[in-house]
Amino acid sequence: MSTRSLQAVVSGARFQRAVLVLILANAALIGAETSRALMTAYGPWLVALNWLFQLAFIAEIGCRILALGRRWPTFFRDGWNAFDFTVVALSLVPAIGPIATVARLARVLRVLRVVSAFPDLRLIVATMLRSVTSMGHVTLLLGLLLYVYGVVGYHLFHEADPGRWGSLGRSALTLFEILTLEGWVEMQEASMRATPWAWVFYMSFIVIAVFIVINLFIAVVINNLEAAKRDEDAASGPAPDGPAARLARIRREADELERELRGGSDRR
Repeated sequence: MSTRSLQAVVSGARFQRAVLVLILANAALIGAETSRALMTAYGPWLVALNWLFQLAFIAEIGCRILALGRRWPTFFRDGWNAFDFTVVALSLVPAIGPIATVARLARVLRVLRVVSAFPDLRLIVATMLRSVTSMGHVTLLLGLLLYVYGVVGYHLFHEADPGRWGSLGRSALTLFEILTLEGWVEMQEASMRATPWAWVFYMSFIVIAVFIVINLFIAVVINNLEAAKRDEDAASGPAPDGPAARLARIRREADELERELRGGSDRR
């Protein structure tokens, strides 16, 4: 089979669907291996199936690399291709000796290939990775709020409620629990025994930390989602029948017509 034919097969919808079915079936097999009853009854069969899946994944990666021909190094320039290759390679580690746990974890990673099989999931992961660096300043702001309110909370409530405000670390943990908006009413009632103005402390923290800072996190994620979507569209290029493609085709036809008219006038 020529490189061009292999490329057509690899990029085809049937091949992609077959790989997705293999990934999902492998995920089901890994889950079945956690059952002692199934392993006792069908252990050898499950082990054999695992090796069949492994061979299928090796063949899939090999076909995708061979389809590129002499350009095979470009396969590893794509982050998802490198991820797929690494997962399949790690799952070849034998599950014996001191590295048995690592080998089992590597096999479980094959389930994560579901992410690389779905473009929408890849977009979400790309957004998460982008957001890690972008959230640094928002995280710093939230940390400052926890520190300041932790110190204030200690001085206000450590005598009335030492279990929650007995130290700076415990105060910060209590404030972190308030971020989830779970059980803060009971905390406030206990703090009201120390000062009737405790509600000001709780209301201000919830408004600033929960309603403002958490929404900043959401804004950062949405902004990075849009940026990741633009990068993905730019990498994939314009749609074959999109406005940009039609405009480019019209320009090419106009250039060809202009050249023909110039050629005709030169002959006259």
